[in-house]
Amino acid sequence: IHSFLKHLYTMALACPADPPCQFSARRLGDSPFTIRTEVMGGPESRGVLRKMSDLLELMGKRMDTLARLENSSEPRRAAGDSAHFAADRLALGAGLMERIQAIAQNVSDIAVKVDQILRHSLLLHSKVSESRRDQCEAPSDPKFPDCSAKVEWMRARWTSDPCYAFFGVDGTECSFLIYLSEVEWFCPPLPWRNQTAARAAPKPLPKVQAVFRSNLSHLLELMGSGKESLIFMKKRTKRLSAQWALAAQRLAQKLGDTRRDHKQILVHIGFLTEESGDVFSPRVLKGGPLGEMVQWADILAALYVLGHGLRVTVSLKELQSNLGVPPGRGSCPLTMPLPFDLIYTDYHGLQQMKQHMGLSFKKYRCRIRVIDTFGTEPAYNHEEYATLHGYRTNWGYWNLNPKQFMTMFPHTPDNSFMGFVSEELNETEKQLIKGGKASNMAVVYGKEASIWKGKEKFLGILSKYMEVHGTVYYESQRPPEVPAFVKNHGLLPQPEFQQLLRKAKLFIGFGFPYEGPAPLEAIANGCVFLQSRFSPPHSSLNHEFFRGKPTSREVFSQHPYAENFIGKPHVWTVDYNNSEEFEAAIKAIMRTQVDPYLPYEYTCEGMLERIHAYIQHQEFCAAPGPAPPGAHAPQSPFVLAPNATHLEWARNASVAPGAWPLAHSLRAWLAAPGRACTDACLDHGLVCEPAFFPFLNGRDAFLKLQVPCDSTESEMNHLYPAFAQPGQECYLQKEPLLFSCAGSSTKYHRLCPCRDFRKGQVALCQGCL
Repeated sequence: IHSFLKHLYTMALACPADPPCQFSARRLGDSPFTIRTEVMGGPESRGVLRKMSDLLELMGKRMDTLARLENSSEPRRAAGDSAHFAADRLALGAGLMERIQAIAQNVSDIAVKVDQILRHSLLLHSKVSESRRDQCEAPSDPKFPDCSAKVEWMRARWTSDPCYAFFGVDGTECSFLIYLSEVEWFCPPLPWRNQTAARAAPKPLPKVQAVFRSNLSHLLELMGSGKESLIFMKKRTKRLSAQWALAAQRLAQKLGDTRRDHKQILVHIGFLTEESGDVFSPRVLKGGPLGEMVQWADILAALYVLGHGLRVTVSLKELQSNLGVPPGRGSCPLTMPLPFDLIYTDYHGLQQMKQHMGLSFKKYRCRIRVIDTFGTEPAYNHEEYATLHGYRTNWGYWNLNPKQFMTMFPHTPDNSFMGFVSEELNETEKQLIKGGKASNMAVVYGKEASIWKGKEKFLGILSKYMEVHGTVYYESQRPPEVPAFVKNHGLLPQPEFQQLLRKAKLFIGFGFPYEGPAPLEAIANGCVFLQSRFSPPHSSLNHEFFRGKPTSREVFSQHPYAENFIGKPHVWTVDYNNSEEFEAAIKAIMRTQVDPYLPYEYTCEGMLERIHAYIQHQEFCAAPGPAPPGAHAPQSPFVLAPNATHLEWARNASVAPGAWPLAHSLRAWLAAPGRACTDACLDHGLVCEPAFFPFLNGRDAFLKLQVPCDSTESEMNHLYPAFAQPGQECYLQKEPLLFSCAGSSTKYHRLCPCRDFRKGQVALCQGCL
C-alpha cells in the first residue's frame, strides 16, 4: 500500500499544471505495484486509470477481509493495555480503509472524466483534421527540402525517444509539423499557429566588463570534491593562488583600459565522469599520469582569475542539467537557448554532448573548445576527407575549426596552444637554489616501475658519476625494476617533489612519458633535462602510443618543446643507443652551470595573456568571410618582398574589421618539396598561421611569387594551396576546414602563410594582444 501511494504522490508532483499532465507508468515483472513506461494520450490512459481503480477496489476488499479477521481474533488475544492497542490498530485500519475507498472513488471519477474528454477530443480532432488536412501535410517549400523526409521519419520513429512526447508530439501529422518547425528547423512555420507562442530567442543581455579576481576561494568550491583527481587539482590551485593573483595584477597593468567582455563559461571535464570510466582518479595516488589534471586545474584558475562566469561539471547528470537537455535519449534539441558563451571540454565530453544535445550540438559546436593534449590535425578532423583518405581514427572527424582544439604544447599551429603553468621563482629563491645544488645528484623522470624496465645500462653509466634518485610508487615492496643503488623516495606530494628538484643537478628521461609538465618544472627549479633522441622518430605509423591519435606528427625526442624552444644549456638531447655519447653528455652536464629558467608562456601571466586573447578575439560562429578559391579581389593585398623571396602584406591594403590575427603580420613563402609549412616558417624565424591561408588561396598569390601556373585546379587536399612540378600545375583548397600547416609531400611546393610572434609567447603575433 505504501509503495503504491508513494507512486501516486510522485505522479502528482511530476504533473505540471500547464501543459496538462501526461500520465506514465511502468511494469516490471508481475508485481502489481510496478508500472510500464508509455506515453498516455488515448485509450492507454483510460486503461491505466481503470486498472488503478480496479487495483484500489481490490485492495479495499482485501483490507475489509483483513479487518473482519482482525475483529474475530483480536478479542481473544487482547488483555489489559493490549486491548487498547488492538483497538487503536482497528481504528487505524478503518481510517486507512476509508482513505483507500476515497482514493478509489476519485480515480474512478477521473477515469470517467478522462473518457469523456478523450471522446470529445477525438470528435473535435476529426473535425479539425478534416478542415486542416491541407495545413497538416508536409509543405513543398524549396527553402525546406528535408521537411517531407523528416515527417516520414517522425511517423515511423516518433516513439523511439520520449523526448518527442516531451515536446508535444502525439502521433498526429500536425504535431510532427509543429515539432519540426518550432523545435527543430526542417519545416516552415504553420500559418495557423500562433507565432508568438513559438519559442523566441531571448534578447542578448547587455555586455559587461570582466573584472580580474585575486581571491580563488570560490573557485575551490566550484571545483567540487569527492574524487582524488579533484582533490589534487584543488591543492595545486591553492598552492599557486598567490602567483595567480600577482599575474592578474601584472596583466591588468599591461592591458590598461582594454575592454574585456565578460563571458559565461561551462567547463565539463569529460574524462573524470563515471560514464567515461574515470581511470585517472584511482591512479592519482598510485603514480598515474597527472599532466591532464595539472592542465585542467590551471585552465580553471586562468578562466576564473580573468573574471568570467564559471560553471564546472564532472558528471553527465550535471552536464545535462546545465545544458537544458530534455528527458529521453538525446535525440531532441535543448529545451532552452544555450546559456554559455563558451564550453571547455575534452574528447570524452565532446562525445557526451553530441549524444545528448540532438541538433543543438551542430548549432552550438562553434562555442566549444576541446582540450586535446596531443592535438588534432585538419586531415583527421574533416570527416569526409578522413574517411576517404585513411585518416579516420577514434578521436578525429568532428568537423570543427582546427583552432578549437587546444593543446598542452605548441605542437602544430593548426590548433590553439593552451598550455599550463609551472611555479615561478623570485630572485631570492633562484639564488638559494643555485647555492644549494648538489652537482652529483640526478632524479629520474618516471613514477611507474614499467618506465625503468630495460634501462639498467643507462642507469649503470649514470651511477658512476651521480647519485641516482627515483620517485617510483610502491605499496609494500620495492619495485624490482628499480636497481638497488637508486634511492627511491616513493610517490612524493608536489611540494616535496619540488624540493627534490631544487637539490638535483640533473633530471633524466628515458623516453616516456611523452611531453609532460615535469621537465618544465625541473628546468624551472635549476635542473638540466637530459632526454633521448628518437631515430627513427616516433609517430602513429611505428609506435603503439600514438596509434589512433588524430595526428601524423613525428616526435624526434621525448619532449620536443624542451628540445626546440628551450635547448642547451638547459636541455640536452642525445642518442641513448650510443653509450659514448650518453656518457659524454653526463660529464658535460656536470661541468655546466645553469640558472632556473621558465619560458614566459608557461608562467601564470603568460597563460592569462594567451587565454585572454583567445576569449576576446577567437570567433568561430561567424559566417566565413574570405573569398572562395580562385576569386580575385579588386586590389591584391600582397606585394613581392624586395629580395623577391616571399610575399608581404601591402601597406595600402585594407584588412577586414575584427580580423585576428592581424593580417599585416603575414609573410608567405613557397616551401621546398617535401617540406611542411610548419617547418618552412620556422626556417625563417616565424610560425605558420592557418588563419591566413584563405588570403593565399588564389591564382594571384602564385603569380605574385612569379610561379607559372599552366593550369589551376581546386580540390579537397590538406596540402593545398600548392604548386606541382613538373607539370606547372597550381592547386587551390576547396574545403576551408582542410587548411593545414602540417603535412608534406615530395610532389608539392606548399604555399605557406607565416607570421611573427611575441617574445616568449609563440601563440600570439606581436600586435595580437
